[in-house]
Amino acid sequence: MISRRAFLAGAAASFTLPIPALARQSSFALRASEDRPETLYNGITLGRPWPPEWRYAEEHPTVPPYLADRPAVVPIDIGRQLFVDDFLIEQTTMSRAFHKAAYHPASPILKPEHDWETYDDVATRTNKPPNPAAMVFSDGVFFDPKDRVFKMWYMAGYGGGTCLALSHDGITWQKPLLDAVRKGTNLVHRAPRDSNTVWLDQFTREAAQRFKMAYWHDHNLQLAVSPDGVHWSEIGETGRAGDRSTFFFNPFRRQWVFSVRADQFAVQSQSGRFRRYWESPDFTRAVDWGVRAPVAWVKSDSRDPDRPDGGRPELYTLDCVGYESLMLGLFTIWRGETLLREKINEVTVGFSRDGFHWHRPDRSTFMGVSDTEGAWNWANVQSAGGCCVIVGDNLYFYVSGRQGRPGTADPGVCTTGVAVLRRDGFASMDWLPGEGGIVRGRVAPNASGTLTTRPIRFSGGHLFVNGDFTRGELRVEVLDKSGAVIAPFTFEAAAPVTGNGTRLAVNWTGAHLSDLAGREVRFRFSVTRGRLFSFWVSATPTGESGGYPAAGGPEFSGPIDARP
Repeated sequence: MISRRAFLAGAAASFTLPIPALARQSSFALRASEDRPETLYNGITLGRPWPPEWRYAEEHPTVPPYLADRPAVVPIDIGRQLFVDDFLIEQTTMSRAFHKAAYHPASPILKPEHDWETYDDVATRTNKPPNPAAMVFSDGVFFDPKDRVFKMWYMAGYGGGTCLALSHDGITWQKPLLDAVRKGTNLVHRAPRDSNTVWLDQFTREAAQRFKMAYWHDHNLQLAVSPDGVHWSEIGETGRAGDRSTFFFNPFRRQWVFSVRADQFAVQSQSGRFRRYWESPDFTRAVDWGVRAPVAWVKSDSRDPDRPDGGRPELYTLDCVGYESLMLGLFTIWRGETLLREKINEVTVGFSRDGFHWHRPDRSTFMGVSDTEGAWNWANVQSAGGCCVIVGDNLYFYVSGRQGRPGTADPGVCTTGVAVLRRDGFASMDWLPGEGGIVRGRVAPNASGTLTTRPIRFSGGHLFVNGDFTRGELRVEVLDKSGAVIAPFTFEAAAPVTGNGTRLAVNWTGAHLSDLAGREVRFRFSVTRGRLFSFWVSATPTGESGGYPAAGGPEFSGPIDARP
């Protein structure tokens, strides 16, 4: 009797070619772009050609070009400015801490219940127990501002079709009865699939293409579009792609990007699986990969830690989204598998300010498996398309989890869970005397922690911070480009910011920040005790950031955080 793993491996084997073979089979010669260098919203200038024409992904961590050679002045009009790296920091005595998402106690929030969710075609054909599934793989979870509801597309039945679930709070989900595929079910797409991505496109002017889909079948991604996320029209297929390939939209550059699974079998390679990159402003140009083949992009490297019971980590898949002022990447890392336990996949995070080069300073698990047998997420935790939604002061991250069957490599029951993180809460700059943390530089006893930004420029007039100052306070002063304080934007004139909030206003007595709009300045933050997660300058007193709110949320009426 053939095992599930052997059955699926046979389908994948014909695709897993060495990189040189893949390069030879393509008729597209990689060539330099003749376009002029592109300067981004944050002052970063992209290299030429773009994307970089890599043949191999890096085996070891490298510093992104924009951190090695930072812009002289950083425009900050788009989005909340996060402290996930030193891009915006000139000097600080504060320490950086990274934070994890925590699973919501309601997890799993979606379970297989109906016959179309419990059916398993492979198990039936191999005479094995079925693996019921109602899980995101990547699929997609978005808040649709048009219908004012959360929407989740998910795999129904292991390797089966695609279903739609709806929610008003992101926690409790309903499965609507539709007639798109099979009357009286919530199926919206019948085709068998492996990986699938669905994206709510709020920038398109084509109503018939408001939703986009790419699902893997027979070594290609099948492309489809829909006006409502329910009724789909096929438009073609990409060139060759591995079975866990996905796509996303980069809103900063208005590019559709495909994250294409590939494999490398060089003996000296750190890991086998890696990602290729392909971009276009037009989703439909992905048919046959157009005139240019995907280039090598990113992989698990030498800094990714092993598990004692696993092998060398590999990058299993990569989902991305525009979050505020940068690209957020959810890196699903494969940490091994045995014949006694389903794959150990866990999610880590990365950040990119140019959309191609990744900074992954924290390699620990962001959303992981449970080592308790019988847990919904005992194995194979993977991220959702869209990455996260914003609900009040929190981010909701949806993941698949597999219960497994101890003593076998079977998936078992496959469900969807949700993890929660503070808004902007990936990293904080901390000043918590006596509570650990690395102090940068020498400081006097009882001194405040300080952080001075690099030169920035803005057009708004209202400064906000996201921070926790319940046991202390924050004040801000503004410096000119030479480092001198600009009166009256001094610490003495600054109103102390206290409390814990994700949108705290910063003000000065007798001063209006709009007077400095367009000038090259620096902010100097001073914290007596607390955590600073982000800052931004808004055009409005209500604090909209002008950034991109990932997969949306109830407070947003469109794809940008702006006043309605």
